[in-house]
Amino acid sequence: MKRIYSVFVENRPGVLCKVTGLFSRRFFNIDSLAVGETDDPSVSCMTIVSNGNDRMIEQIEKQLNKKIDIIKVKTFDETSCVSRELMLCKVRYNKGNRREIMEICELVNAGIVDMSKNQMMIQLCDSPERIKTLLNLLQSISIVEVARTGTLALSKCQE
Repeated sequence: MKRIYSVFVENRPGVLCKVTGLFSRRFFNIDSLAVGETDDPSVSCMTIVSNGNDRMIEQIEKQLNKKIDIIKVKTFDETSCVSRELMLCKVRYNKGNRREIMEICELVNAGIVDMSKNQMMIQLCDSPERIKTLLNLLQSISIVEVARTGTLALSKCQE
């Protein structure tokens, strides 16, 4: 089962290493990791995506809550939050496939953010699944380079 951890930590050197070390010492894989400052410059939010059974997930959450540098831990499954990822993808194009690439971008609501005479850079900010869909659609075209941010997530709004 895929689980998303939103971990609020003190914004200081070494905290990232401590948190990732907790995962590696227990042989848990991190599928995605994104870290950034919150509205409070002394606090950072780490969004960590990992896979595991219920026992593993419970163990990770307990271990995270024991760390001194950690302020708060929230866990989400994929249905209880809104998650987004940013991807930049550079593709090689020619006269024969240029229109096809533009139609694919329009289909998934991706933008073309840079172009040269034989390459274009595509940007998409969407769910990780939709980003995978775009990459699958572009597989038949010559992908030059891909950069992804990792997942960011917040719990869904409640009334």
